[in-house]
Amino acid sequence: MKILLVRVSSLGDVLHNLPMVADILRHDPAAQVDWVVEEGYVGLVRLNPMVRKVIPFALRRWRKGLGDAAVRAELRGFWRELRAEAYDYVFDTQGLIKTGLIMAAARVRPGGQKIGLANGTEDSGYEGVSRIFHTRSIPVAPRTHAVARGRQVAAAALGYALDTPPDFGLPAPAADGRPTWMPEGPYAVFFHGTARDAKKWPQRDWIALGQALAPLTVLLPWGSPREKSDAEALAAALPNARVLPRLPMMEAVALARHAALAVGVDTGLTHIAAAFLTPTLELYVDSPRWKTEGNWSPRIVNLGDTGAAPDAAQAIAAARGLLERT
Repeated sequence: MKILLVRVSSLGDVLHNLPMVADILRHDPAAQVDWVVEEGYVGLVRLNPMVRKVIPFALRRWRKGLGDAAVRAELRGFWRELRAEAYDYVFDTQGLIKTGLIMAAARVRPGGQKIGLANGTEDSGYEGVSRIFHTRSIPVAPRTHAVARGRQVAAAALGYALDTPPDFGLPAPAADGRPTWMPEGPYAVFFHGTARDAKKWPQRDWIALGQALAPLTVLLPWGSPREKSDAEALAAALPNARVLPRLPMMEAVALARHAALAVGVDTGLTHIAAAFLTPTLELYVDSPRWKTEGNWSPRIVNLGDTGAAPDAAQAIAAARGLLERT
C-alpha cells in the first residue's frame, strides 16, 4: 500500500500530523508513506524514519521568482516527483485550495482514493472549496485536537481503531549530537516568542520563573528583532540566562530536544519539545488549550487557557514538579 500525505505547513501543524505515519504502519507494516511539505519543514519530517520519501514544496519562494528559469525548472521537477508514483491513498489534512491542488495533481492507482476533511475545526483556516478535490471527505468534531484530527481521518479511511497514544516517530536525543553553542550540562529553554502579542506571557512572570529555576541555565532563543529585544531584557534580569544566536529551524528543534525543561507559549517549538517527551510546560494565554495541548505524557504540563493566563506561582510549581520527576 502506497500512501501520500499532503501537509505543507505550518511548523506545529506538520508536527501534529506525524503520528498518522506510525498509525498507518501499525495497521499495515508493509505500507510506504511519502509526504509533501514546505521546504522549511523537510528536516523535521525526515527525523521520522518511518517516512519513506519527503517531497519538498516551496510555493512562497517559487511565487516570487516565476520569471527565473531555475525556479521554473524546480517547479517542473516538483510535479515530476509528485507524479512519479501512483498511490492507493492521498490524504490532505490541511484543507486548503493549494493543498487540494497538490492532491489533484497526485496520481492514484485504479480504485485509489483522495481523502480530506469534510469540515474545519473551530478557528481553523479550512477552505471548504477544497472538497472538490476529494473522492471522500471525512467529518471531524468542531473541537478535535490538532493531533487527533489527522489520525481520525486516516483511521476512518483505512478502517482501523485508534487505541494507542500518538507516536510522533521522533528519535531520542544522542549524547554526542549537541551543537557547539549548546551547554554540556542540563538547561531550561524558554520559548517566549510568538507572532501574536496576545499569546505572550508577561515578562515579569518569565523573570520570576527564571529566578526560581536558578542555578539551572536558561537559554533564550528568538526569531525576530522584537523577540531578540525581549530575550535581551529577560537576560538582563536573569544572571542564569543566555540569549542565543538566531538559530536555523533544525537547530531550534535540537534545542527543544536536548533540554532538561522546556517552557513555552502556544507555539510550534513548544509543541516540538512535547512531542520529543522533553519535560515541557505549555502556557496558554490567549489560545484554546483543547486544540494543541500536550495530552500524551505525564512529562507535559499544560497551564492556562483562552483569557485565563497562568500566573508565575503556578508555573514555578509545575516546572519544579517536572524537574523532580525527571
